[in-house]
Amino acid sequence: MRRSILVVAALSALALGACDKPKTVVEPAAPVVVVPGPAGPQGATGAPAERGATGATGAEGAQGDKGKQGDGTIVVVPAPEQQR
Repeated sequence: MRRSILVVAALSALALGACDKPKTVVEPAAPVVVVPGPAGPQGATGAPAERGATGATGAEGAQGDKGKQGDGTIVVVPAPEQQR
């Protein structure tokens, strides 16, 4: 009795393991190609823009002090030598 239960259990395990499982095949969807149609007629011209108000003129700044006259001395600063 014990052996028959073991044999039946082993055979059922082998039988169930040998079953073919159906493979699921997923086919990709066909790509959607959008083809533009012919161009339509051109639209109407837009209305001209409204002119805005111009701003007011700003206040004039204060006059600066007059500069002092130089004494006629010219200072020449030689350019630094460039290293090669």
